Amino acid sequence: QVQLIESGGALVQPGGSLRLSCTCSGFTFRSYDMSWYRQAPGKERELVAIIPTFGDGRDYVDSVKGRFTISRDNSKNTVYLQMNNLKLEDTGVYYCKAGHDTDYWGKGTLVTVSS
Repeated sequence: QVQLIESGGALVQPGGSLRLSCTCSGFTFRSYDMSWYRQAPGKERELVAIIPTFGDGRDYVDSVKGRFTISRDNSKNTVYLQMNNLKLEDTGVYYCKAGHDTDYWGKGTLVTVSS
C-alpha cells in the first residue's frame, strides 16, 4: 500500500521558519523524483520545489528561491522542505508528490502564516 504522509505544518508568524517532512512507503522511494506542491485558498495547486532521485538538479518556483530548501534522505524514504523567512503568501496546504511512471500524492499539511 502506497503512503505519503506529510507533517510539520503549523501556524507561524511572518519571518518564521518551518520544516515539512513527507515519509513514504509502498514504492521504491529512491527511484522517484520528489516534489512539494502547495494550494492556497481559492487558487490552483502550484509546484513549489522538486528534487530528482539522487538530489542533483533541485529547482524551485521563483517566489521561494533563497528561502526554501528541498532535500531527501533515501535511507529514510523521506523528503523535506525547509521554509525560512515565511511570508503571508506562503499560506496553504502543502502536498508532496512522488513522480515516475506513476504519480503518488500525500494528503497534505496545512501551513498558515499570520501575525
